[in-house]
Amino acid sequence: MSLQQDIIAKLGVKPTIDEDEEIARRVAFLKDYVKQAGASGLLIAISGGIDSAVAAGLCKRATDELSAETGKEYLTLGVFQPYGEQEDIDHSYAVAEAFNIDRKVETNIEDAVSEIVLETEYGFKALGIHRHISRGGKGNVKARTRMVVQYALAFDLNLLVVGTDHASEALTGFFTKWGDGAVDITPLSTLNKRQIRQIARRLGVPSEIVDKAPTAGLWEGQTDESELGVSYDDNSDYLEGKEIAAQARETLEKHYLRTEHKRNTIPGI
Repeated sequence: MSLQQDIIAKLGVKPTIDEDEEIARRVAFLKDYVKQAGASGLLIAISGGIDSAVAAGLCKRATDELSAETGKEYLTLGVFQPYGEQEDIDHSYAVAEAFNIDRKVETNIEDAVSEIVLETEYGFKALGIHRHISRGGKGNVKARTRMVVQYALAFDLNLLVVGTDHASEALTGFFTKWGDGAVDITPLSTLNKRQIRQIARRLGVPSEIVDKAPTAGLWEGQTDESELGVSYDDNSDYLEGKEIAAQARETLEKHYLRTEHKRNTIPGI
């Protein structure tokens, strides 16, 4: 078995999908998990990007169906988490409107991140290291702070925290360990980015969100593809078992092997 075949098998990506079938299967997965956990619903952080938009649509459909089937109210809580001013915050609200998510809250993480960065830099000074936290380090603080707030909300509301990680991110390790990768359930995990776009259109995600350049939003001007050095088209082709240019293949496989620790459980002895 080639490395490509091994990766595809581990990540569970299909070469083609039926959108309606995948939506129904993932909604059922969410419903079953909520019932099994004895939870009151789902919490989804809506960033304004396509991944969280699709996850939000699936969550709302799942809790609506549970409410109709049981006569008990199940909640989808949409959480918006800008860092200071977020240029595309209107896209987060557009997703909530598109899926009738009326329970929503905005929690700005800027002050909390600033305090953590300040304490970290105090730590550097105490070690005799005179430097500021790196851009990547601060980006990780942002991602992890968002999850702290999500779990604080979810705990007292008896909600499950829903993740947006998918196979194209897993392939490259393009997520923050114990940040956006720290969730209770991931309904998109066996889909690649192309398939998420297919499902987004089927669900009715606003077109301006479906078509915009993917970004983690960790610093100004950041885009996924520029940071990774490979396109999501090549990424999706690779996960569908297709041949891609040698350089793109090499880049993807280097990312995969380098970030193996992110996909594994915590080692112990």
